[in-house]
Amino acid sequence: MGWEIEWLRPGLPLVILGQFSYITTIATLTVAARLRRMDRTWEEAAHDLGATRWAVWWTITFPYLRPAMLGAAAMAFVMSFENFNTTLMLVGSEPPLTILMYGRMREGSTPVLNAVSLLLMLGSAAVALLSFGRSRSSA
Repeated sequence: MGWEIEWLRPGLPLVILGQFSYITTIATLTVAARLRRMDRTWEEAAHDLGATRWAVWWTITFPYLRPAMLGAAAMAFVMSFENFNTTLMLVGSEPPLTILMYGRMREGSTPVLNAVSLLLMLGSAAVALLSFGRSRSSA
């Protein structure tokens, strides 16, 4: 057909699309599991008392789903680093940080790589601890 779709060429947009398609399914399962446990009578009672759909969403549904959404976001963040193979297959000429670090690591370890790796580990640990702390306080 000869179609040229620029954003489907190897590069950052394709990496983002590939990561999104993989991670969205797991995040959706996390939020859907929380939504299945929700008691629908809360929403019905709010509607009976005259609340609009937006008010019900903002005051009942969203606060109930917030812990699952935060947990899914933390999981997606960590999984995006773990999903190295997808990134490696879809990367083009502009490598993301994980691919750049992998390429430099093959040449030998440097203090810069060690420092960036430490920052990534500390950032991931902070996100996990914050998510864990919020989930324990809301339970």
